[in-house]
Amino acid sequence: MTDYDVLRVFCAPNGGYGNELGVVRDGSVLPEPERRQELAAKLGFSETVFVDDPERGVVDIYTPTLRLPFAGHPCVGTAWLLDVPELVTRAGVVGARLDGEFSWIEARPEWAPPRTLRQYAAVAEVDDLAVPPKGEWVYAWAWEDEAAGRVRARAFPGRDDGIDEDEATGAAALLLTGRLGRALNITQGVGSQILTAPQPEGWVEIGGRVRLER
Repeated sequence: MTDYDVLRVFCAPNGGYGNELGVVRDGSVLPEPERRQELAAKLGFSETVFVDDPERGVVDIYTPTLRLPFAGHPCVGTAWLLDVPELVTRAGVVGARLDGEFSWIEARPEWAPPRTLRQYAAVAEVDDLAVPPKGEWVYAWAWEDEAAGRVRARAFPGRDDGIDEDEATGAAALLLTGRLGRALNITQGVGSQILTAPQPEGWVEIGGRVRLER
């Protein structure tokens, strides 16, 4: 069996929740995209990262069914694990930094895969949502405190890969921040926390707590 680490990314202040992530530190053991896709499907995480160069931060990202040019929570988690100043993804170079308990990356909204950002009038409406039909990737959100930039969100990938809801989704937070043009403090899923901040020239920072599970 290929060795891999399991992280939880975008954890709550108490260290709980967060979205699980698989990271294969030695990507050379599975160089072929087809075999990487097979392992990602077998592991069943919302994303699995293969590290092709740990010093330069070159990474390759897969869902159970797709290869992605960029994804938020995999980049936040892998940057924390490797402790590198940047990651090289197929979409572009992602800046990375550690600030106390938070791991941050800097990316561009146009790198994120398409998402339907669906706003609701109240937090209770988001909390009460059932999983929508397959086919559309939906990021459901509502203001918890608009003046403070606090958002309640849930994410529904709409894929046939066994993942009905993502506990924490950096790429969708990136898109929402790009649309709203302001810093956000997002509570997603059961209790995960995602922080974002717009940067000059269209960049956005995404930050969160990362924990090593095993």
